[in-house]
Amino acid sequence: MKNNLLSGLTVGIIALPLSMALAIATGVPPQLGLYTAIIAGIFAAIFGSSKINISGPTAAFVVILIPIVQEFGVTGLLLCGLLSGIILIFIGALKLGTLIELIPYPVTVGFTSGIAVVIATFQIKDFFGLSIEDFNGSYLDKIYLIFTSFHTINFSEFSIGLLTLFLLILWQKTKSKIPSALIALTITTIVVAFLNIYVPTANISTIASTFSYQIGDLQGNGIPPIPLQFSLPWAHLELQEINLELIYRLLPHAIAIAILGALESLLCAVISDGMTGNKTNPNKELIGQGITNIIVPFFGGIPATAAIARTVVNIKSGATSKLSSIIHALFVLVSITFLSTYLSYLPMASLSALLLVVAWNMSEVKHFRNIIQVAPKDDVYVLLTCFSLTVLFDMQIAVAVGIGLASILFIKRTIDLYSIELINTKNLTAHPDIPQNISIYDINGPMFFGAAQNALKTLLNTNEDTNTVILNMQNVSMIDMTAIVALKSIVENFESKEKKLIFCGLNERIIKKLEKANFNLNKENLNSFKSLEESIFYAKKL
Repeated sequence: MKNNLLSGLTVGIIALPLSMALAIATGVPPQLGLYTAIIAGIFAAIFGSSKINISGPTAAFVVILIPIVQEFGVTGLLLCGLLSGIILIFIGALKLGTLIELIPYPVTVGFTSGIAVVIATFQIKDFFGLSIEDFNGSYLDKIYLIFTSFHTINFSEFSIGLLTLFLLILWQKTKSKIPSALIALTITTIVVAFLNIYVPTANISTIASTFSYQIGDLQGNGIPPIPLQFSLPWAHLELQEINLELIYRLLPHAIAIAILGALESLLCAVISDGMTGNKTNPNKELIGQGITNIIVPFFGGIPATAAIARTVVNIKSGATSKLSSIIHALFVLVSITFLSTYLSYLPMASLSALLLVVAWNMSEVKHFRNIIQVAPKDDVYVLLTCFSLTVLFDMQIAVAVGIGLASILFIKRTIDLYSIELINTKNLTAHPDIPQNISIYDINGPMFFGAAQNALKTLLNTNEDTNTVILNMQNVSMIDMTAIVALKSIVENFESKEKKLIFCGLNERIIKKLEKANFNLNKENLNSFKSLEESIFYAKKL
């Protein structure tokens, strides 16, 4: 109990500024990130499978959410989160969680490294205090805007950003149990408050000077002191605007959010299970994340998933149960209620510095470099493709292409496992007297569409002197429809040339598939035996 209480408070201290920073980076008011941390921290813990995962807004989502906010606004973002929750429940209910875990490592590293680069780039504006009125457009457009706006640098804000960065890095090296974000942001907030009051020319941006709110008759600057309010995600849309066309436009974004959220949450589960020895049910975890993302938009929260960094801190702080996640959420709730005025004094440059550290930690620089140096070329190409698409285009394209590349890579490597080889009679010491009219082919690996065509070409080009072919399929684990059609073509070709085909070592599952496809394995020119010895013995008698 005590350990979970302390770990929950520790993670809550980290989640408080980070949730605001991530919401700001996404393009929405900071309180939406806090609402997300509260709801996700409670409901993901209750409905999910993991005992110690911490869910909330994550850096992985920033890149994928920015275009949604720019095109559809906050309401569109909330609807996307709702749709992604429904999709996650379907993925979990169909027990596809184990398939998502099979996404190749170069794909996930490409995503995360690309996201880190984009997040770091977008923080340059506030870190240097640049004056850019319309910071929209593609990644290259924003790079151009940053470089052409460096003459507007605010050295006061830049100094605060540097001070925050220095304190974050320095405090981490002390290995103190007190979170570095608490120390760094507390010091810089006090410094900025002093400068803004006593040095008017400093003009350092804070949450209060950047954001305002109006909730009913209550209005003000910074973070509203109202913790949570239930509202419909589509409350700001006119009724006639909610139609199938809008859903169709939001659906690709929702699918991308769901897939990325599933990847992030399951990767977090794998890491936390490795550290604790727990066993997370991937499908139940996805259903829990889905339920969470359905509930979050009704309280104004943005899409959420399991956060790896906060989960690791939770484990290292001694968490053993779901109570720590709930405590962390309640800490954020209490902080909004009683400390919203003080939180509003947080400098924008400091939050940018915090996100720069987050971006560096998630950049996977060592793993990225290691893949480039030691991985096969196919993995390197996949890594660079996913990385480039994430940075230069958007996550929607990157996720689609990444999963496509993962599938192609899997198919290619599965085909590489397949082989069909003519066995030289000299190597058959057990049967040295096999006649020249008998050819024995040893087939290894799964037979599906890619491998089936290879088998078809090989067997159709058998020597004219050969009138009996034995296919040793003891090491064939599976066969698909394309391979069945290819085998039928071989049988028909052999019948026309009055050649005989003998299957050897077929497993029961493959025999049933062939019989269902109308293969008669007891015909004069088509037979099947369990062992190679039986097949050779029968072929000699023909």
